[in-house]
Order: sequence, then structure tokens, then C-alpha cells
Amino acid sequence: MTTALITGATAGIGAAFARRLARGGYRLVLVARDTERLERAAADLRAKFDVETEVLTADLATDEGIGAVEARLADSSRPVDLLVNNAGFGNKGAFGVVPLQDELDMLKVHIEAILRLSTAALPGMRERGRGAIINVASVAAFVPRGTYGASKAWVVSFSQGVMRDLVGTGVRVMALCPGFTRTEFHQRAGMGTGNIPSWSWLSAERVVDEALRDLARGRAVSVPSKRYKAAVALARVLPSGGLGGFSSKAARTYRTN
Repeated sequence: MTTALITGATAGIGAAFARRLARGGYRLVLVARDTERLERAAADLRAKFDVETEVLTADLATDEGIGAVEARLADSSRPVDLLVNNAGFGNKGAFGVVPLQDELDMLKVHIEAILRLSTAALPGMRERGRGAIINVASVAAFVPRGTYGASKAWVVSFSQGVMRDLVGTGVRVMALCPGFTRTEFHQRAGMGTGNIPSWSWLSAERVVDEALRDLARGRAVSVPSKRYKAAVALARVLPSGGLGGFSSKAARTYRTN
């Protein structure tokens, strides 16, 4: 049976990945900070889909948390075939206003955790000649916008570079770049959504379905929906900062649990 490990698995896109993969018969390893919420999510998935579901409590803003997930990924007796690096958060406020430690925590989750978890997962995948990593970024990666956008740009560039290095190994890496997605993240961050047009929203389920289709097609970057594909294409040709206002709204500003 194929095993998937999902970080930030109890809410939003991470939870949608868990449901979609459980429906496909995957064995699951759910990673998040909140043990009680993890246990509820696991019990629900077991009841609905009759799949093996393991929980691992870990805060990826800490070395201890990252280390716990690294150890699970490196366990050759329980191989992980699909790693979904979904955990992430944003900071409300402009650069220089947000406390430095909060920015450093974000970089640890968005960059260091993805780097270390990918490093832990890849040797086993390469040895088996199969496997995949999905790194959840954002459309904010394509427009300069403070630490959040910069960290997500790193995720995209890293994923593309590693994908090139893995050609011919049977292992794939892809960056997933969603725009506005209906989850709880705005509420948790204390941000209003009244100025966001209704047509711009995607469901987490649609984001996951398009991501898995793009992964199967061997794409290194997935941007769900035609509207966001067009926005990213526009960002690439406009002068730097041309879509700055759009980017500030489109950033996935939340912390997964």
C-alpha cells in the first residue's frame, strides 16, 4: 500500500490532500502541532475510508519538530512514497512591523523544514525508483512581497531545481501554487475577506485535484485554475511590483495545525 505523509494535515489544503489520498487508498501519516485535532482527523479518515492513519505531533518551527518528521521519513521499514510539505503560515503586517522572531519562524517552516524533510525523504525514494514530493507554495511566489512571497519563491525555485536533478530516477518534485482558497486561514489570522471578489476563490478540493493531475503529468509547478495561471503569466511579464496589491491579498496567510 502506498503511504503519504502530509504536514499541516488537519486544516485547509492539507486536510483536503488527506481526504483525497485516503479515498484513493493511501496509508496516511498526518503531521501537525495539535495532537487532539490530529487524533480527530485520523479517526474521521479511518471511519470514512477504512485506511491506516498514523499521527505525528510536530511543530515545524522548532528543530525538535522537524527532527521528528525527518526520522519518520528516513525509516526504511515504513517507507513514505508521497511527501506533501503543506505546513505554513503568514504574518499579518508589513516587513519591519512584524517581530523578527515571527519572520524567522516563518522561514524555518517554509524553507528549512522543506529542505530538511525533502533531504530525509529522497534517498529512500531514489533507492526504490519511485516517489514524489509536493511542496505547497503560493501565487505570491511570483510577485515581490516581503518575507512571505520571498519564502514561497524559494519553494518554487527549489522544487524546480530538484526536479531537474531527479530526471531519470522515477522520483518527482512539484511546487503547488494556489491563489485564494476557501479554508479557515483568513479567520485564524484575523484578516477580513470582504474586499476579495467571490470569483477569485477556489475550493481546497479543486486545488488538490489539479495538483495531483499536474503531478501525474510530470509538471514541476502547478498553478490551479485558468484565472491564476493567467495572473502568474501576467506577473512574469509586468515590471517588478506590478501585481503587488494582488499578491498581498493572495498570500496564504495562516498557520496550519
